[in-house]
Amino acid sequence: MSDLTIKQAQQQVDQWIKTIGVRYFSELTNMAILTEEVGELARIMARRYGDQSFKAGENTGSPSDEMADILWVLICLANQTGVDLEEALLKNIEKKTSRDAQRHKDNPKLK
Repeated sequence: MSDLTIKQAQQQVDQWIKTIGVRYFSELTNMAILTEEVGELARIMARRYGDQSFKAGENTGSPSDEMADILWVLICLANQTGVDLEEALLKNIEKKTSRDAQRHKDNPKLK
């Protein structure tokens, strides 16, 4: 599999939506779908890494597949609202770096 930039992922999802998916769901529908996908990941994580266990016959699912579903819908929302996720992520990293440069190092809970 080749490397894929965030910008390329946004373009690829947009192309898929326009050729195979017919059209984007509404932003509100995609927000609800995103919430649902996060819930599916949370269920798997709680059972695989937390204190819950899977029910008999329950689909154990794949964290990687659920994370990909989340990323897909997040990319859809970004495309619909004109957000360049690559640029937004870089700005967010800058913000966190300047804001939290010492914060975590000084947190006794993390030592």
